[in-house]
Amino acid sequence: MAAAALYLGAALLGGLVAVLLRLPPLVGFLAAGFALGAVGAPTLPYLEPIADLGVVLLLFAIGLKLDVRTLLRREIWLTSVVHMALSVAMALGFLGLLAVIGFGYVADESFGALALVGFALSFSSTVFVVKVLDDRSDTTSLYGRIAVGVLVMQDVAAVVFLSMSSGEPPSPWALLLFLLIPGAWVLHRIWDRVGHGELQALFGVCVAVVLGYGLFELVGIDGDVGALVVGVLLSSHPQAGELSRSLMTFKDLMLVAFFVQIGLHGTPHLFEIGLALLILLLLPFQVAAYALVLWLMRLRRRTSFLAGLVLSNYSEFGIIVVAVGASTGLLDDQWVVVVSLAVAFSFGLSAVVNRRGVELASRMSRLLPARDSDRLHPDDRLVDIGDADALVLGLGRVGASTYARLRDEYGLSVVGVEHDQTRVLALEDEGYDVVRADATDLEFWNRVQRAGRVKMAVLAMPFHNANLIALARLQAAGFTGKVAAVARYDDDVAELQRHGADAVFHLYGSAGFALADHAAEVLLAARGGAPPEHHAPARPGDELDVLDPLDRRAESA
Repeated sequence: MAAAALYLGAALLGGLVAVLLRLPPLVGFLAAGFALGAVGAPTLPYLEPIADLGVVLLLFAIGLKLDVRTLLRREIWLTSVVHMALSVAMALGFLGLLAVIGFGYVADESFGALALVGFALSFSSTVFVVKVLDDRSDTTSLYGRIAVGVLVMQDVAAVVFLSMSSGEPPSPWALLLFLLIPGAWVLHRIWDRVGHGELQALFGVCVAVVLGYGLFELVGIDGDVGALVVGVLLSSHPQAGELSRSLMTFKDLMLVAFFVQIGLHGTPHLFEIGLALLILLLLPFQVAAYALVLWLMRLRRRTSFLAGLVLSNYSEFGIIVVAVGASTGLLDDQWVVVVSLAVAFSFGLSAVVNRRGVELASRMSRLLPARDSDRLHPDDRLVDIGDADALVLGLGRVGASTYARLRDEYGLSVVGVEHDQTRVLALEDEGYDVVRADATDLEFWNRVQRAGRVKMAVLAMPFHNANLIALARLQAAGFTGKVAAVARYDDDVAELQRHGADAVFHLYGSAGFALADHAAEVLLAARGGAPPEHHAPARPGDELDVLDPLDRRAESA
């Protein structure tokens, strides 16, 4: 227990220091791992299984949100193949240059060994990238879907390499895994009986670990791929989103062990640290390669750079690849330490860069020529919201209810903005006027500014950071209407108000007011009294005061 307490305390301290320095907590977890390794902390035998479980649950959650058909799109599979080839070539050229000038043991490595290191550096981290996308609530945005698709293709390439390097092909019994496709129907029926709460979370963990990881490992296929596949098979269930959210906290805690573990691959010396820092010089070229290839696929400049920036890191798979190479005698053992350091450093650098990724992508877009909207990829063309009086950004349960209330009770012309294609199609079938767009996109808000009639924007996205970014984009575009937003916590309410939101609706605090109103109505009705007076719906064309009743409730909360 003493060793466990030491690891927990170091992780918490590292995370707190990172937050105080305005860095993501995972940078602190990485630093804690290196510090524990440097002081020779006792090993925890169960740290690796916990880290592996976190990765399995992460990939399972990705599968719950993944549409496999997107992997067949040219902008994903062709980008993955071309970028991997370019990345290996760039790394091979860079390491070859270091070998020519006689830089340490790099000069003693063969061409094949350097090519293997280049291959290891061509992967981006699934764990890191999805964490960044989750924090921005951008997993289902266009650039987010492209990034996840590229990551899946890279994971497949890594699995193929690991299978070939082991010298043992998958078992013939692996063909029986195809039975999981019809077997998904049985899992769906079981899920229907499970209900909600902790039993649903336990169901998800068991399916991911037993049927996903365990079954695939049993027949000689990487278990991480199994977790992803099983998640995809369950993605069509109506409660897939709820299950993904219920696993979020558990998954995030497990991933702390993953990031701490990266720092425990060996005690680095000055030479390994220097070489790892030099390897970071390849990252800007990888960003440029992603952006150029995606731009050639007719995606917008901003979308191309956003995807490139979020993928600008090295992967834990790179550590596995060089470890396999070292165990088979293809590489010097020191490469495991070097690549582990490069992965950790790239996480820190990418975390800092992606904190302002939206702003950086907007600035960097000037480096590529612009295209007319009608020549862009169909999913990436600009949209116009027309003559709307109000915009609702994010059409989850809160956003959709807000849309209906503004339209039906206040007589406003409302347009919803949502970047999840499945959600857009479902809402359109229900009669909502929805445009598929990214609310954090400055160019989209420039269109809103030109529309001229919009009096109010409601920020109803489920993640606080996404609402903050959208608010900043509104202000940058010169929006002069009223802005209302939702928030879950008191400090989020204060931050949105500090950044200029006219009204903030406290979801948890305001739920109590709404429940009290309903309870009072029931009580008065039972006594034969008159229900409390409500505001009359506004007539079409009337000015809507966004501060009433939203702001009064927020202030009271």
